[in-house]
Amino acid sequence: MMLTQTDRSKFRTLLDAITLNSDNDARAALIYLETERSPIVVSRRDFRQSIRAHAAALRQMGIAPRDLVVIAHTQNLESIYAFWGALMLGAIPSVFPTLTEKLDAAIYMRSMAELARLSDVRAIFTTDAFATTLRDHVPCPVFGSEQLAASISRGDVDAFVPSPVPDADEIAFLQHSSGTTGLQKGVALSHRSVLNQLARYSDALALNSQDVIVSWLPLYHDMGLIAGFLMPLMQGVPLVLMSPFDWVQHPALLFRAIHAYGGTLCWLPNFAYNHCARRIRQRDTEGLSAASMRMFINCSEPVYHESHQQFLSRFAAQGVKPEMLAVSYAMAENTFAVTQTPIGTAARLDIVDRTELERHRVAVPIAAHHSRAQTRVSCGPTIAGTAVRVVDGVGQSLPDRHIGEVAIQSDCMLSGYYKRPDLQPFQDGWYRTGDMGYVAEGEVYIVGRSKDLIINAGKNIYPQDLEAIVNTVPGISAGRAVAFGVPDEREGTELIAVIAEITTDDPGERKQIAAQIRQTVVQQSMVTVSYVQLVDSRWLIKTSSGKIARAANRDKWLAEREAT
Repeated sequence: MMLTQTDRSKFRTLLDAITLNSDNDARAALIYLETERSPIVVSRRDFRQSIRAHAAALRQMGIAPRDLVVIAHTQNLESIYAFWGALMLGAIPSVFPTLTEKLDAAIYMRSMAELARLSDVRAIFTTDAFATTLRDHVPCPVFGSEQLAASISRGDVDAFVPSPVPDADEIAFLQHSSGTTGLQKGVALSHRSVLNQLARYSDALALNSQDVIVSWLPLYHDMGLIAGFLMPLMQGVPLVLMSPFDWVQHPALLFRAIHAYGGTLCWLPNFAYNHCARRIRQRDTEGLSAASMRMFINCSEPVYHESHQQFLSRFAAQGVKPEMLAVSYAMAENTFAVTQTPIGTAARLDIVDRTELERHRVAVPIAAHHSRAQTRVSCGPTIAGTAVRVVDGVGQSLPDRHIGEVAIQSDCMLSGYYKRPDLQPFQDGWYRTGDMGYVAEGEVYIVGRSKDLIINAGKNIYPQDLEAIVNTVPGISAGRAVAFGVPDEREGTELIAVIAEITTDDPGERKQIAAQIRQTVVQQSMVTVSYVQLVDSRWLIKTSSGKIARAANRDKWLAEREAT
């Protein structure tokens, strides 16, 4: 039996996961891969014992039901067991991104401290090296790996009694929506909402016991947490998991894993298609087969047809076929998936008039060979139990093919933003996503973001955060910097441009300032700026209220580039 819409009533909470309640204890729950190390195969029995041991250790360390605990490791088995152990204890786990060498430590610490205070975090679990530093900055206990391991060794696992089964409408865990310099909103998801999502999405995928899910996605992102973590473990489907840091450096690991374990499903942000096609050498895929795959699912950022074509062309020899390239539109506030390409079909393409789309916000079909033709990739129809409508600025529904804001309604939605009563996510029962798109022939197309949000390599980036960082660089005229995204077909994602006004004409100083902008932004936000242009005073366009007009400045910059 699997969690499906038909059998949904048999599952009350996430602790009813098949991996935790199966008689087939010897079957692999997950296979964890690391470069230059032997694979770690964790059976269902071992998985159950490990999370029980972690639950007992958490209780011994003072964690109680309904406490919020933060897990901020580099992705490893310890973080996985801690997450499920917290669930078994009845606590509320949330996975945070970890500190890396590219991120400014002071800013990261301030962000963690603020959120620990606002969300009343009971404890943070992290690496030993990081725990020593973090303890001085946050208003809650911080436990390193050694402390957790010591508690596990002291604990009496056999005597541990799980907490009473929570009510289905209680919060199961938080997904944190992220800005550029810190975590901002805790998306609170109930057991009921998560189970509804997993049942409906599993049906949309025709998930079955023969599937094998392969993932390198970080668990602090909804795509990694739900599709590449909770769903396979909930459904008893083997999960092959690797570190996102390993994958970025060695993308061929993905195809080796698919070949070795017969992978059938894999979720990727759009930039990953380009990354694989461009960075994986031919010799690294010789003898490898991806013929077992049912779907590579493009998710989390705008989808480019060119990225799919590059991926298809590069890996056709490994057995990748057009019908394997699917798309899902998803968001943390809906637990995960809103739409999904039907199984066995390639994502539908909509050839539209670029001019009509940009000027009149209508997706008018046009011949593919026309000079104004633009290819839009469908995200597919909505999954069962989820409704989508496209609305104008005052919330009125728009006809098909008219561009507006996408609003959704479902039984998979968030309960609210955790301890943020000032944020009300629903309007008349609908969640307005901030994404701009249209519906055509029953399928959803996403064309951009409202409020200037940039999507770079699957990451939500708020330009005002980047501008605040740039404005700290010596030599920049105060408040005279703008950041925006620039779609790039080669990279398959939006690249980031920064324009800043300065007063010096000295070439050496200008070069130094440009380098400092790039360095400061990457240190403080983990974001790489692709274009830096330093301009003279009064170059930037502002609104009548004195605010930087990002869209107007982007258009001005692009026009100047085309003219040169």
